[in-house]
Amino acid sequence: MELGMIGLGRMGANMAQRLHQAGITVTGFDPGEAARAQVSETGIATVETLQALVQALPTPRVLWLMVPSKVVDATLEALLPLLAAQDVVIDGGNSWYRDSQRRAVLCGTHQVDFVDCGTSGGIWGLREGYCLMLGGDAAQVQRLSPLFQALAPAADRGWAHVGPVGAGHFSKMVHNGIEYGMMQAYAEGFALMQKKAEFDLDLAQLAEVWRHGSVVRSWLLDLSADVLAQNASLEGIAPYVEDSGEGRWTVSEAIELDVPAPIITLSLLERLRSRETNSFTDRLLAAMRNEFGGHAIKSTGVQPGK
Repeated sequence: MELGMIGLGRMGANMAQRLHQAGITVTGFDPGEAARAQVSETGIATVETLQALVQALPTPRVLWLMVPSKVVDATLEALLPLLAAQDVVIDGGNSWYRDSQRRAVLCGTHQVDFVDCGTSGGIWGLREGYCLMLGGDAAQVQRLSPLFQALAPAADRGWAHVGPVGAGHFSKMVHNGIEYGMMQAYAEGFALMQKKAEFDLDLAQLAEVWRHGSVVRSWLLDLSADVLAQNASLEGIAPYVEDSGEGRWTVSEAIELDVPAPIITLSLLERLRSRETNSFTDRLLAAMRNEFGGHAIKSTGVQPGK
């Protein structure tokens, strides 16, 4: 089987390499020359244009998109006129599931099949394999199964056809929402233990202990243990947490479906809060406490209006 990988960033490059190691012929494209050069060093052929990529592949072609969600539409706009009937496009990035449903319809007007693939595994996927949640036509997913078997941790696990188009990215969206909540719980628990100066707890030691036999053991805990073993005080790490957008989509979907999801919602709000360096909310709270109770206000040293 042959495949064209569009997007050779960290995820795309690693996935291309894992497929290549499994004996699948991969041709890669990325608009960045440096990204192409890095992948070429692993023995994978790269091309400089989408047209060259399409021409390099046998029909029916298989194109895998690993690009940011915000450029998927532009990529499809440039790609679809180059494709032929029965070609297939797989979107393995973090796209919103409703966009995937819309894009499947667009691809259908060109007689091109569309598969949405929720992909989990991050930078560890090259070594450990990827978890793949696939949405689309069942027969098409079955035809492409050698790709998914090569990318997954094993041929018989870590990947599944989960439903029609959109189901793959919907499942991954919820997966990431759960991830937000789990990460927040670990972070709060370790912060609580770090604050308990009376016991002078060794957080790296506790993380390592919890990894074995504990009901809270997980891969996220494994990663936390590694971090704490290397930098127990987290020195040099700013208290600023980004989000990829999928947590927001999960919260929005929960509201739309009337499903209470307070943990996921609060974990998202905590990420937003982490980015406030001079919170207006907190300053107003301090001012209100001073007004009704005379509680002291900590001054910044800057006079009002200055």
